[in-house]
Amino acid sequence: MPAEISWTEGFALPDPDLATVAAAVQAALAAEAAPAALVSVHLADDALLHELNRRYREVDRPTDVLSFALGPAPDGAAIGDVVISLPRARAQARAFGHSDLREVCWLAVHGTLHLLGYDDGDEAGEAAMAARGEAVLAGLGVGR
Repeated sequence: MPAEISWTEGFALPDPDLATVAAAVQAALAAEAAPAALVSVHLADDALLHELNRRYREVDRPTDVLSFALGPAPDGAAIGDVVISLPRARAQARAFGHSDLREVCWLAVHGTLHLLGYDDGDEAGEAAMAARGEAVLAGLGVGR
């Protein structure tokens, strides 16, 4: 399976939810004509995301999701890691009024889109990523 999920101890989801997150990543890859890409989704805490954000982006605060492109696989498919702060995802889900699963799927898809070249550094890029993410989740029935 092209999507793989791991977690830091204490930051796991129930197996059915993990399967849904993996399906969301796979749907994003398929929507972008990259079904053979390899993406690992890691669920962790704010402390790890803070450290990664500081180390690799020089931003000294935690964040909800980070993507790390690892380069092409031997078959040319994109490969990379998506790291999600599960506590931050849960807090955001409450703030937005939807389920934890929906927020984790949203962040996993968002991170995957970054691996595939999407950039949300301006309004147009942000709108394109949001539209693609919403379409992927709607197709899976993971709505707000």
